[in-house]
This record gives sequence, structure tokens and C-alpha cells, in this order.
Amino acid sequence: GLSNMKTQIVPKGQWVAGGSVTYSTHTNSDYKFLVINNIDSKGFSFKISPLVGYSIATNSIVGARGVYSRSHLVMDSASLNMGEGDAALNLGVDYYYMLKHSYNVAAIWRQYIPLGYTKRIGLFAEFQLAMGGSQAKFAEGSPIRGTFSKGFDISIGANPGVVAFMTDNIALELNVGILGLGYSHTKQVHNQVTTGVTSSSMMNFKINILSIGMGVAFYL
Repeated sequence: GLSNMKTQIVPKGQWVAGGSVTYSTHTNSDYKFLVINNIDSKGFSFKISPLVGYSIATNSIVGARGVYSRSHLVMDSASLNMGEGDAALNLGVDYYYMLKHSYNVAAIWRQYIPLGYTKRIGLFAEFQLAMGGSQAKFAEGSPIRGTFSKGFDISIGANPGVVAFMTDNIALELNVGILGLGYSHTKQVHNQVTTGVTSSSMMNFKINILSIGMGVAFYL
């Protein structure tokens, strides 16, 4: 009785459009975090993720999701002090600058799971295949040394979640990433002279609390 698959949360032929937006900013002055002291920094992060889909069958949609994010950090100082005497470890940052933006597009399939006979709340499992890229600028030290990087990535992921309808056409959604397979390739140019390339693959089968997302969807 917990789930009744005959209950229509999303009937066949319905369009779904929605997305989420997040923004955060911070400023630190002589701040201490664990063993890191004298943190003077400021920055922000911004992320937008639109979604559009079409119900090909009852409680099942296919569609596309886009994600764009931008982050910025300027750190004037920070120091790491561990131990005492000759065994002490002291590291410091005089200046650090970072500006990064990334983007990707994903094809998605979402299956809804009704809770009982209600059409107002249910679970869903979303699977996606995503491709995208990123660009970033880094600068540090005095005299300043700079690095420019450009990357490409592809991933497969699963995101379960909960949907709750406030009206017949507007719903709140909460999802979290638990599974991911990914590959990324990044090329860096340091001081416009030296270059470096790195490639990595990733497999994740645990809940990622940093990927929790909340948004609003319109069912038309």
C-alpha cells in the first residue's frame, strides 16, 4: 500500500518545465578554520539549472537539463600552522585568485513512483547522460604567476528525489546524487609558457550531500 503505480502523478502527453537557481557569497577577515589561520578572502558562487521534459508514458518523462555555474575567489592571506619547534609545519598564502565557469547539457529520463493513492506527493528516480566543459583562471604569489585551464567532461548519473505538488501544475522538487560514472580531460597553460594535461575517471556509489538540489517545476 506504500506505492500504487496506477496513480497518475504525471499523465501521458504532459510537458514539464522548471529549474533551480542558487547563489552564495562570503567575506572573511582574520578568520580561523581548524588549523588554518588569518584567512582574508571574499568570493561568490552562482548556479542555474533549467529543465524541460515530455511525458512519453504515465509517470515517465524524457527531456533535457542544462547547468551553468560560475565561482570566484580572492584570498589575500591564509596560514597553516601545525606542530611546534623544529617539527613545526608552517605554510602560507600571500595572494590567490580564482575565476571558474562550467557548463553542461544532459539528456534525462525520469520515472515517478506514487506514494499510495495521492497525486500530490511522490518519489522519482532520474537518470542522466551529461556532457560539458569548463574554463578557469588562477593567479598566485608575488610576483604573480598565472594559470589558464580548459576542460571537457562526460558523465552518467542517477538522482533520486521527492516531488510535492502545491497546485495541480506547480511542484517543489528535492533531489540528491547517489551514483556517478565520469571522465574529465583538462589542459593547463602556466605563465603562457608551460603546458600540462590531466585526465581522470571517477566512479561513485555513495550519497553526495554537496549535490543536493531544490527547485520548482511547472507541469503543463
